[in-house]
Amino acid sequence: MAHHDHYYVPAQSKWPIIATIGMFVTVFGLGTWFNDLKAGHPDSHGPLIFFFGALCLAYMLFGWFGAVIRENKAGLYSAQMNRSFRWGMGWFIFSEVMFFLAFFGALFYVRVLAGPWLGGDGAKGVAHMLWPNFEFAWPLLHTPDPKLFPPPKDVIDPWHLPLINTLLLVSSSVTITIAHHALRKGHRGPLKLWLGLTILLGLSFLALQAYEYYEAYVHLGLTLGSGIYGATFFMLTGFHGAHVTLGTVILIVMFVRVLRGHFDAQQHFGFEAASWYWHFVDVVWVGLFVFVYVL
Repeated sequence: MAHHDHYYVPAQSKWPIIATIGMFVTVFGLGTWFNDLKAGHPDSHGPLIFFFGALCLAYMLFGWFGAVIRENKAGLYSAQMNRSFRWGMGWFIFSEVMFFLAFFGALFYVRVLAGPWLGGDGAKGVAHMLWPNFEFAWPLLHTPDPKLFPPPKDVIDPWHLPLINTLLLVSSSVTITIAHHALRKGHRGPLKLWLGLTILLGLSFLALQAYEYYEAYVHLGLTLGSGIYGATFFMLTGFHGAHVTLGTVILIVMFVRVLRGHFDAQQHFGFEAASWYWHFVDVVWVGLFVFVYVL
């Protein structure tokens, strides 16, 4: 129970500026990496810059969250502070929802508006002059300019690896919920069991996703450069995979904290926030499975 009746204001911290630098370097490295790949520069420094930025972010996360844990264990947080944490996590997940809605919106625009226009719906205009023989069909296996954007040989069958991954993530939502209920009842043994199982399901999903990417690149010719279908596919599934990776790391941290005796039936918002985030990435995947793989 917190002993401070008023809102706790922490001392000046270096972590926000380190987070800012880490995010900038990471995105700069990723952009450099992709641009050099497109330009055919095999000796790009993009991967090194990206890796350095990722290390900065990892250092920031370890230090900042470690400080929060120490402050919480010291009883510095009041009920108002706990409400602030909940609102903060809620707004963070809302921002992530908007992030993915932007990509789903781009997919909708291409499939419902831009693609049919290029294929001849309405007034053809410039599209008719550039690609008079182009017929739009989704998935886009015949691009308007095959020399510039070589189309994939085929698309990924949704009823194999994607379906298995869907079952894995839906099952992981169930296991994390069971773990949460066990924590609320003070049952440490079932908590460790179900949380550990959730982590295994997350790692299995990532392994199958990596194998799916290998199959897409090597056997199907489905890449970021294979037209708008490849671009939207990898942007949506790639960013989701990054979120699953982050969520799995968060769950591993929660598991270590559980092993060290952290959390109790009343005070466990860190675990609860991790479960919120995990449910979010599961819901996003269901949307991906339906709108990217099936429809």
